[in-house]
Amino acid sequence: DYFKHEATAWAWEYLTKVLEIPEDRLWVTIYEEDDEAGDIWANEVGVPRDRIIKLGKADNFWEHGSGPCGPCSEIHFDRGEKYGPFESFEQAGECDRIIEIWNLVFTQFDNDGKGNYTQLATKNIDTGMGLERLACVMQDVDNLFEVDTLQNIMKKICSVAGVNYHDDPTTDVSIRVITDHIRSTTFMVGDGIRPSNEGRGYVLRRLLRRAARHGRLLGINHPFLADVVDTVIHENECAYPELREKSAMIKKVIAFEEENFYKTIDKGFALLNDIIDRTDAKVLSGEDAFLLSDTFGFPIDLTKEILSEKGMSVDEDRFRALVLQQRETARAS
Repeated sequence: DYFKHEATAWAWEYLTKVLEIPEDRLWVTIYEEDDEAGDIWANEVGVPRDRIIKLGKADNFWEHGSGPCGPCSEIHFDRGEKYGPFESFEQAGECDRIIEIWNLVFTQFDNDGKGNYTQLATKNIDTGMGLERLACVMQDVDNLFEVDTLQNIMKKICSVAGVNYHDDPTTDVSIRVITDHIRSTTFMVGDGIRPSNEGRGYVLRRLLRRAARHGRLLGINHPFLADVVDTVIHENECAYPELREKSAMIKKVIAFEEENFYKTIDKGFALLNDIIDRTDAKVLSGEDAFLLSDTFGFPIDLTKEILSEKGMSVDEDRFRALVLQQRETARAS
């Protein structure tokens, strides 16, 4: 029961009145053929014409094959001179000085899949807004890992590892990987997903193992992820009280999976060392690399790292082919 006129007004009201973002730091983009949206922004909302940018179909038209689709109108925020000069809207976007914080998709057409568009009898709005991207704007931080709720998770990880964020770029990567993955896996387990070797359970398993692997890179040589879960839950339980209700179960599942990973990765170390000792070849076969990865959860990057120390490499093309084959088999099942 609302379309372009209302959606644009409400988006602008929320950003400028509720969040109190200065109007002169906002830019609007529209689809180049959507003059209706341009007139609404200029004449009804009051955005200056020189701050309304027309972009082509690749940027400001949403469609996915056949079906409902339509032009987009995005609201962008100017983060200021510390991110670079402002020579043009396009240039400022490339250097991340200007970032999109809001998107309105005006779903008004039906695409028959052959490039023919007809007007929908009932038009609608799809509003896209990145919560953490908006939090970066409101808290004036560089990226989502510096938003307050993630900061506390990172601080917990740093405390366990005995490291500081921003001391070492390589260490920072591991801290961010663990922060992202433990938050994702906490919610996944809370939603009923369990580690397995296929489907979403496989995604969960890989995330947990990658987080544990980066823990080792930080010098953490014992299971620790379940301890970080408490911080994840504390930071999110106001909006997601079910996390607190399921905390014991979530921690049990994550602790069990991480402990198993530590056992399997030790087996993987032993198997890889045995293969290295038994071969004169300078290239590890893709089959052996895949066995280590698929059976023992031994990451390919760890295999490559150990091999490089021995002056060896891995047949990555064959390894990737086997991974793809395994994925297609899992998808088919």
